[in-house]
Amino acid sequence: MSMCVCLSLTPILYVCLRPQMFVYLSFRAGDRLLVHTKTSADWWWAELGGLCGYVPSSYLKQDVEDKDTSEDPWQDEEYFGSYGTLRLQLEMLSDRARTEAYRQVILANSAPLRGKVVMDLGCGTGVISLFCARLAQPKAVYAVEASSIAEHTETLVRQNGCEEVVTVFQGRAEELELPGRVDILISEWMGNCLLFEFMVESVLQARDRWLREGGMMWPSGASLCLVPCQALDYYTERMGFWEQPYGLDFTALQSLAQSEFFSRPRFSHLLQPEDCLATPCDVITLDMLTLHVTDLEKLRGQFTFIVEKAGTFHGFTSWFRVQFQSLERDKTTLELDTGPYSEPTHWKQTLFMLDGPISLLGGETVSGIILLHRNPVWRRHMTVTIQWSISSTEETGNCKASILYLLGVNHNSHLPHVHLYPFQTEDVECYL
Repeated sequence: MSMCVCLSLTPILYVCLRPQMFVYLSFRAGDRLLVHTKTSADWWWAELGGLCGYVPSSYLKQDVEDKDTSEDPWQDEEYFGSYGTLRLQLEMLSDRARTEAYRQVILANSAPLRGKVVMDLGCGTGVISLFCARLAQPKAVYAVEASSIAEHTETLVRQNGCEEVVTVFQGRAEELELPGRVDILISEWMGNCLLFEFMVESVLQARDRWLREGGMMWPSGASLCLVPCQALDYYTERMGFWEQPYGLDFTALQSLAQSEFFSRPRFSHLLQPEDCLATPCDVITLDMLTLHVTDLEKLRGQFTFIVEKAGTFHGFTSWFRVQFQSLERDKTTLELDTGPYSEPTHWKQTLFMLDGPISLLGGETVSGIILLHRNPVWRRHMTVTIQWSISSTEETGNCKASILYLLGVNHNSHLPHVHLYPFQTEDVECYL
């Protein structure tokens, strides 16, 4: 009996159980399975119909549709197509905190920017390029945009009287040809969980090709932040509703609701400061002058949180901060913070829900690691792995868990269930 195997472009969240805790997946001849991990020569971890489990590799064969490697692993048509729409440009321009942060950076560095050559990579409508031209009097600004919005950016540059300074280049950074090197490379490349969509690779390639020695990158640094949190309102809305709607018992749907609503990251979450169970920390930090493209394949961070108040642990929330080093020595480094203690941005925060809530007591410790593992095939996707443990108490015991999230372009797909379970650390390492 032979089966078909196919790859998926949708985001997947799944759990790696201990090797001795085998969960087998039932299937029939002709089913198309999504293989997540080729665990060994004999057993693969696969998904079918929202369920995950081990399948014997000898029963599967490659789907002929997947043998066609002509499909773009960067999905540029979809990616740049979305950035060519006014809907997305409006969302970014309407983000006052984000746009004002870049304006303030240029304003604060207006004197040292005078006479310099600037590249604005992924310029969109050109707002940052126009800020540079209007506020800093640079020698030249190269506004680089790969999407079709670049045609309109040229019009906006002329309409704002900046055509003598700003030149628009339409094309990908990897294929870019400029008149010469630049003194400053500025870009707004960040995505959910800081790296999602991986525009940062284009920025690093442009840096290596076009930034002068001693030049400046803006942002100059970036940090991924994490905190254990409560999400009672979200949990109650999705789970409590089924208890007695209209006087009827719908609790049979709670397990389905749990799978559908909690088994994937919530990308547009607004975390309230009072829902933080501990002080947030930076788990991954990047230096944009020294970061290499190869470093993006796998990034690892550690965390230790001291619970500051008793509460219900519903999950982890992440966001990012980026820093803009001054061009002048000893001047203030400016920062854009997308977290709950700052003005909201269009990125908001990303919530990773647990399968079920856990009660935490003040003084307890939540510690572990986070891994960002880039998808080896679909290059704008990544897997987020959070492995954590809670210090031993009468209420929680010695609880440990590992949850894996695959972030893809389509944020609306149905995802399999996430389970919380105790395990030994050595049982998980083989999956990281």
